[in-house]
Amino acid sequence: MKLKFIAASLFALSLSACQTNGSNLLDLGSQSVQIAMLSDADVKTLSDQSCEQMDAQSTVAPSNNAYTVRLNKITQSLGNEINGTKINYKVYLTNDVNAWAMANGCVRVYSGLMDKMTDNEIQGVLGHELGHVALGHSKKSIQVAYGAQLARGAIAASSNSTIAALTQSQLGDLAENVINAQFSQKQETAADNYSFDFLVQKGIDPIGIATAFEKLGGGEASLLSTHPASSDRANNIRTKIAQLNKSK
Repeated sequence: MKLKFIAASLFALSLSACQTNGSNLLDLGSQSVQIAMLSDADVKTLSDQSCEQMDAQSTVAPSNNAYTVRLNKITQSLGNEINGTKINYKVYLTNDVNAWAMANGCVRVYSGLMDKMTDNEIQGVLGHELGHVALGHSKKSIQVAYGAQLARGAIAASSNSTIAALTQSQLGDLAENVINAQFSQKQETAADNYSFDFLVQKGIDPIGIATAFEKLGGGEASLLSTHPASSDRANNIRTKIAQLNKSK
């Protein structure tokens, strides 16, 4: 999968090269090498920095806030680690309806989402977001976002490090691109199925996944992709629940 990302990034860089002079082609070559050499540690660094920037520009609920207390209670049954990655949960105080996770285990839930959801539905949404982390989707999204910034010259390649030193503005742009990344239908379905298996393994009723999709079926939430449709995603989970009950 990484080879596909590298090829796409190189193609984007080659398109940019059509508008550059010969000396800049060397710069583009070094950029492509930089993208190809992004390690897990680089991805974690970029995720750490992006998450810190998002926290800095958002209103984070304090530890004694009712939303934080509720989220901590909800996530107790989910655990705080996925595939060796420590999970860090926080609430953003905003009317927006969203939740997201980055490759470093940074998980943020918006209070607007919590207002609409039962505890079980929030568990379903979080299981889905953790699925993107566990399945490598979050890692790929930040690789693609970083590569796109390099390709359009929004950031400069560094000769002293694998990744460039980014300004707060650049980190903000990177984070926004990651948060708003559109996952493929295959990735969304895989994350839905991961959430189902994850909740069942934890002894949590997975019906919240389906009802969350049904509640947000109008597409008002950024966390719901237009493909597959919310109703189809809910039906997928309900079918899996029926199969699970039948096997008992």
